[in-house]
Amino acid sequence: MAIILGIESSCDETGVAIYSHENGLIANKIYTQIPLHQEYGGVVPELASRDHIKRIIPLIDEAIKEANINKTDINAISYTNGPGLNGALLVGSGVAVSIGYALNIPVIPIHHMEGHLLSTLLSDDNIEAPFIALLVSGGHSQIIKVTQIGEYELIGDTLDDAAGEAFDKTAKMLGLPYPGGKYIAELALKAKHDIYNLPRPMLHSKDLQMSFSGLKTAVLTLINTLTKNQTILDEATKANLSLSIEEAITDVLVSKIELASKITGIKKVVISGGVSSNLKLRNKFDKISQLKTYYPPLKFCTDNGAMIAIAGAIRYNLRKYDYKFNVKPRFKLTELDKIP
Repeated sequence: MAIILGIESSCDETGVAIYSHENGLIANKIYTQIPLHQEYGGVVPELASRDHIKRIIPLIDEAIKEANINKTDINAISYTNGPGLNGALLVGSGVAVSIGYALNIPVIPIHHMEGHLLSTLLSDDNIEAPFIALLVSGGHSQIIKVTQIGEYELIGDTLDDAAGEAFDKTAKMLGLPYPGGKYIAELALKAKHDIYNLPRPMLHSKDLQMSFSGLKTAVLTLINTLTKNQTILDEATKANLSLSIEEAITDVLVSKIELASKITGIKKVVISGGVSSNLKLRNKFDKISQLKTYYPPLKFCTDNGAMIAIAGAIRYNLRKYDYKFNVKPRFKLTELDKIP
């Protein structure tokens, strides 16, 4: 039974976790940089890299202490090698391969989106392939056909903005803090009703492609119209706009997965990534009786070390000892090696 140290540093969270084949997740530490980047309205790559350097070693020490193990008990280290911010990825990669070399144990590079896909396994649900995965985050909106773990086929993608990006950009238009999805969801709960008929781009296309840039433009046009005779939007209008945005984005995602299920004949669906924490999205999927839908626990929807640790545990049989700095800022999930 192996013990895996997982390291995530692809963007603005420093995540460290320890996963045991025997006992499951035995330590999970995360430091979010959101307060650091909020004043800029988005992630500043150089600041992100510097903060990862500051946080990563203390978090590893805390995780080892929480797991009640010695560092020599660790059998392998998994780390995010892409996609993500180049400098941020290099921090996690550098630390992982250095510790791996020092302890003479394997280091296992993990695709960030495979980590999200497998994060659902951190719940109590037993999910067996084949299934469809909807990976929705700030940078990705992808529909993946999973024949088996490690064997992925991209069957749907966004042509422009991802769903999470659309949430963040429209939230910024409304004067809401970064990251925007959380604040739009909170404000939407205060709305009286969905009063703005925003577009659902490509909702009725007969393929699995998505597009959210048109929605973003429509929101900007609507805001400009609403503020023509006033300088700012009142809170009631912001709430109604937030609900309208949330309804539009989630309608598209649900519709595309229903079509994907019809095309593939697969009734099991995994929803993961940061946007999977949206409760309206979950509620809409839960109402579809013909689909069995799985989600990661809410605390594992955003970037975290636990998803990298469990992915490393699954890929442990590959036992890679490559101590090179191996990062891929642009990295397709379909380029992964299959798991034997």
